[in-house]
Amino acid sequence: MTAKPTLPISPLAVAFPTLPPIAGVEMATARAGLYKHERDDVLIMRFAEGTNCAGVFTRHGVGSAPVDWCQAQLKATKGEGVHGLVVNSGCANSFTGKAGARAARNVAACLAEAIGADKREVLLASTGVIGVLLDDEKMTDVIPAAVDVLTGDGWARAAGAIMTTDTFPKGATTRAHIDGVEVRISGIAKGSGMIAPDMATMLAFVATDAAIAPKVLQALINLYVVETFNAVTVDGDRSTNDTLLVFATGTSGAPLISQGGDKRLADFKLKLRAVLLELAQQLVRDGEGASKFVKITVGGARNDASARKIARTIAESPLVKTAFAGEDANWGRIVMAVGRADEPIKREKIRVTFGDLVAARDGAVAADYSEDAMSAYMKNAELAVGVDVGVGRGRATMWTCDLTKRYVEINGDYRS
Repeated sequence: MTAKPTLPISPLAVAFPTLPPIAGVEMATARAGLYKHERDDVLIMRFAEGTNCAGVFTRHGVGSAPVDWCQAQLKATKGEGVHGLVVNSGCANSFTGKAGARAARNVAACLAEAIGADKREVLLASTGVIGVLLDDEKMTDVIPAAVDVLTGDGWARAAGAIMTTDTFPKGATTRAHIDGVEVRISGIAKGSGMIAPDMATMLAFVATDAAIAPKVLQALINLYVVETFNAVTVDGDRSTNDTLLVFATGTSGAPLISQGGDKRLADFKLKLRAVLLELAQQLVRDGEGASKFVKITVGGARNDASARKIARTIAESPLVKTAFAGEDANWGRIVMAVGRADEPIKREKIRVTFGDLVAARDGAVAADYSEDAMSAYMKNAELAVGVDVGVGRGRATMWTCDLTKRYVEINGDYRS
């Protein structure tokens, strides 16, 4: 058996936090052999009776069998009574036709039988190579044994099992209060390349012991995904398998929240957004070959949507990203990207900053511009670029990373 290739841990990595058990959530990992080297590649999760779920998925035109399955089951059950989740890495099961759909159905049925649930109450997610049919027999061979060792304290192993080209496992956790009762929110994610979520391969699974109605949970993640997972980009390529699932077990003793406007939900909203943002930012920190973590803020746009488009254009420009990699304060490339976003701007009012340093002001190079100061700033591992386009009050922030030679090496060897 070949050993797993060792990828250098990203210099921007953060330590995996201690994620406490969430009442009503159990998990286990297993090795189905979807990789040539030895590693866990399957994650099983079981949820308590009465668990609600909401999901946001890729809008990629090709999609995948597990995404199709999840969307169909959440529609059928209205997000109520979700009992299980099966995740595999090593195979996306995307662009695999009816055979892929059949494989997904077989995997769901296997877990359903093992935990005593209906297959409609089981959700799926996959990540890996596109165009390869999932070997469902390998999956069904290991699922029953994994169910036998389910535990509430398995977040770290779960995060590791879903990794592909990731160099570190990703997790986040926090606590909130609903009507004076403490609730927990924890989640894991994976993603390193093909990251430009538009809801990549990006997967994220978040659980809470709060009691939240499915329609409220769905409204919250629809809102927060815009400024978290949809506000990060590594390479501008959207995945066929992007999946974010949030599960609410209702085991905390906190009252059921059935209306989004319920004031008792205020603290939970803030904390849920914080967990989603932390997970999303860790994707960028693990961008394939990344050495710079970059925050791009655009203001003065016609509206927030316009600001987001401009920020994304800057964040996904190869010329901008390679300048970051080379520690070159080439602010002209920022201006180039602003102009090609095809959004309203006032050239004579454009302002560009790097951290606290002003590169351009009122549509021209700043009188106090210092190349030495800019070059020194660019050596930082974390950078902040600000742009004002002088039109209105629209504002948005994107997070991205640089584009290095290592990105080409990783993706040139991806299938080997």
